[in-house]
Amino acid sequence: MELWQKIILVSLTSYIIGAIPASYIMGKLVRGIDLREYGSGNLGAANTFRILGARAAMPVLLFDIGKGIVAVRFFSSIGGESITYALLAAFFVVLGHNYSVFVSFSGGKGVGTTTGAFFALAPYATTMCLVLWVTVLLVTRIVSVASIVGAVFLPFAILISNGFLGGMTHISVTILSVVVAVLVLYKHRSNMQRLREGTERKIF
Repeated sequence: MELWQKIILVSLTSYIIGAIPASYIMGKLVRGIDLREYGSGNLGAANTFRILGARAAMPVLLFDIGKGIVAVRFFSSIGGESITYALLAAFFVVLGHNYSVFVSFSGGKGVGTTTGAFFALAPYATTMCLVLWVTVLLVTRIVSVASIVGAVFLPFAILISNGFLGGMTHISVTILSVVVAVLVLYKHRSNMQRLREGTERKIF
């Protein structure tokens, strides 16, 4: 297989699995609704929790995380062992989740899928971010704040894990974490506006 064919195949398969809209499917199965028309309109686990409850949200969250892990661990191997294919898989699985071809290029905000992808790429750093995410959520009770803080911290967590926890994360993974963090922030721009206005909803 030619290099360009490997790149296209890894990118396309990762995008497709990322684009599977678990929350949209759950909304249709549980209540026959389009979650884009309810709550924040976001196709992610948080909006699923608000509209459908924890029983529906938990499988959605696990599926979204799983998409990232599967893409990086398995789909990247289509290309080979090079870190380049793992990076492509991570980027395109998040892109697919955020802009799904199956739901008119709408989607979630990429937090769950980013967690899965980076757990496969940088497990120490991702675990640190998860602990921080849970801590911020418990203190603020606002998912968007926890997600924004976790995304911003991810590149620093990778650097910290490399320096103090014996991690061997490639510098390109750190660069990708910055790119993905910017994408997460961009997807949360409406949340940041509501935070400034003091109207952002608490999850509990």
